[in-house]
Amino acid sequence: MPIAHEKSLLWRSVTVFDGAQTLPRPMAVLVEAGRIAHLSPMEEFDEAIAAGAVEASGGGVMTPGLIDCHSHLVYAGNRADEFEQRLEGVGYAEIAKAGGGILSTVRATRMASEEQLLAQSLPRLQALLADGVSTLEIKSGYGLTTADELKMLRVARKLGELLPVRIITTLLAAHALPPEFADDSDGYIELVCNEIIPAAAAEGLADAVDVFCEHIGFSPAQCERVFQAAKAHGLPIKAHAEQLSNQGASVLAARYQGLSADHIEFLDEAGVRAMATAGMVATLLPGAFHTLRETQLPPIALLRQYGVPVALASDANPGTAPICFPTLILNLACTLFRLTPREALAGMTAEAARALGRPDLGRIEVGAPADLCLWDVQQPAELAYAVQPGRLRQRIFNGAITYAR
Repeated sequence: MPIAHEKSLLWRSVTVFDGAQTLPRPMAVLVEAGRIAHLSPMEEFDEAIAAGAVEASGGGVMTPGLIDCHSHLVYAGNRADEFEQRLEGVGYAEIAKAGGGILSTVRATRMASEEQLLAQSLPRLQALLADGVSTLEIKSGYGLTTADELKMLRVARKLGELLPVRIITTLLAAHALPPEFADDSDGYIELVCNEIIPAAAAEGLADAVDVFCEHIGFSPAQCERVFQAAKAHGLPIKAHAEQLSNQGASVLAARYQGLSADHIEFLDEAGVRAMATAGMVATLLPGAFHTLRETQLPPIALLRQYGVPVALASDANPGTAPICFPTLILNLACTLFRLTPREALAGMTAEAARALGRPDLGRIEVGAPADLCLWDVQQPAELAYAVQPGRLRQRIFNGAITYAR
């Protein structure tokens, strides 16, 4: 992670999307010591405030750095063959039962060294950064042994040391049932709770704990045991919830003050109400919805009705969302789920930050960390409207310009 820029940086006449809305007038933005020091309309800008500042750029649209709050970026191999199978009519659940799906990636990931995992993951991370990401959550879940889960989390942490990005790590050991526990799911959950979670917590490798609560994953009762173990080690929880069926995972996660419930295509009103009461975030993953050709839409109207914050994320993974293009996710959220461009952009900035338990991120306001993107567009809605790479003019991380075109 680079240190903050030694000199103040000044942007003039930028259109600012502040994480919630587009500010109505061209703005001046001053960054000092890694934070936003001044924000004002150009006609009210006092030149004395920026004495000695470096003129960084002018014009364009400035947003917070994009936040990808749900990814599976660290893995080995790929699953292009399964992509082809699905197009030939084979279902996701059928592929998983035949030993494909998550378990095929588990085999490849177990065989890879930390160095090999790092080498395979770096290009995916670089693609995300090139399209504006400044904070990324990376889940484990392709190791399914203590050693291999910790290996994945160490690689995720290393990525954040090599490139200018904030990495948030999530332990997802309850992602799939490993072959050695094929007839003993309770035994595997016991391993997760009594060995893997304590080991990850002891090494400081996990910022949260996630579960895959589904008929091809783990039961609500098993997931609750994982939540209890996570809480016992001071780790917040998240859930892959209601993706393929309604298992009540969102209600369960709400009882444990979960940060977010993710996917949620089959979420019902009781689940939405529970999430609203618990202050949870609903994380939508339109890339997986698109790749799997799903038809069950998440309950957008109910989420709006109950005031549940909506985040968006890439779900970047080898099987169901091999997508490392965050502005494409903005477009898919609008075209598939009918989010507005404002909702979509908030979903990958301020609301995504909330889904990670980091409400200090994802906003352009005085005092906030200076993670920013300057885009060569005329209005923020263009970022969701067009699927077009190469629009990022500058990427600012921790007050330093880490990319400029």
